[in-house]
Amino acid sequence: MISGHATTAGTKKFAQESSAVSENFNIFEGLTLSNVGIGTYLGEPDSHTDELVKDAIKESIKSGINVVDTAINYRAQKAERSVGEAISELIDDNIITRDQIFISTKNGYVTNDAEIPGEFWNYINEEYVQKRIIKQGDISSGYHCMTVPFLEDQLDKSLKNLKMDCIDLLYLHNAVEGQKDKTREDLLKDLKAVFELYERKRGEGLIKHYGMATWDCFRATTDNSNFLSLEQVAMMAKDIGGEQHGFRFIQLPFNLYYDQAFMIKNQTVNNNILSALDAAKTLRMGVFTSVPFMQGRLLQKGVMPEFSTLKPALRALQFVRSTPGVLAPLVGQKSSAHVTENTEIMKIPKIPENEFSDLVKKMTS
Repeated sequence: MISGHATTAGTKKFAQESSAVSENFNIFEGLTLSNVGIGTYLGEPDSHTDELVKDAIKESIKSGINVVDTAINYRAQKAERSVGEAISELIDDNIITRDQIFISTKNGYVTNDAEIPGEFWNYINEEYVQKRIIKQGDISSGYHCMTVPFLEDQLDKSLKNLKMDCIDLLYLHNAVEGQKDKTREDLLKDLKAVFELYERKRGEGLIKHYGMATWDCFRATTDNSNFLSLEQVAMMAKDIGGEQHGFRFIQLPFNLYYDQAFMIKNQTVNNNILSALDAAKTLRMGVFTSVPFMQGRLLQKGVMPEFSTLKPALRALQFVRSTPGVLAPLVGQKSSAHVTENTEIMKIPKIPENEFSDLVKKMTS
């Protein structure tokens, strides 16, 4: 079991000793975090992919990335295990200490275990239904469950998969998007119960922060049925956990195509209409972003604007991480060649804010 969590001193030391340029770290909640993180979403649930993911994480960390993102349903629990193996090996080799690395995972989607053979629903029945963790009606049509017994069980499994006694950030995964069957009143009631659970787990020392990993809800227009007020959710967390509540992060898609979080003013905070990124900043929340390459579609020739001489992958990362309000894009990478190419960004300073503003004006004129 790996003890500890990311700390102010540990993450600062990582940045100081890293080969990355110093501008490529953001300080948030006292933690010094790389402005690019590694994601672990895609890949087959097999041992070959385990090794690729593990090696990619290790090489990314050696290149100056100390943000690692995963989820229990990614590769049917094997992504979390690859993260745990990678961190364990780096610690055993005295390359890092646990307090230097920020680990996030997500719970909410119902998943099987790729290491246990058998049919999906047989696993769910034996592992959850027969043990009375899940009862009839708990699972949505989107294969999502956000009951307290299920999420508590999932946290225990995530800690075991990661081989850690504490997770730096636990997201509720696609709460709105995964629970389309629920009325908004029931959804908010369930969300309150989840936040109460997460605050309790903070008190037990099992997680440090919690958040919501989303697809639509924080960037959708207010007339969209998936829209969710970030201020409303933050106030809920404050009511439950007080001023020092743990709801400090969100995750949402953002890239040169999915630009709504930056370009659309859809969130209201203190009676001011703001973009999702500005709303998060006002509410003292950090934002990690997903799909910087749109799973490769943005990297095709002629798709992205030619705003620099950087290669397409680096250009995509440069745009996202330079956007005000973004802590880091999370990039999925497995092959050695992709890791080598993508981590070159850590040796290149991000675009200064005034230059980024000029770039956006040029691109939108």
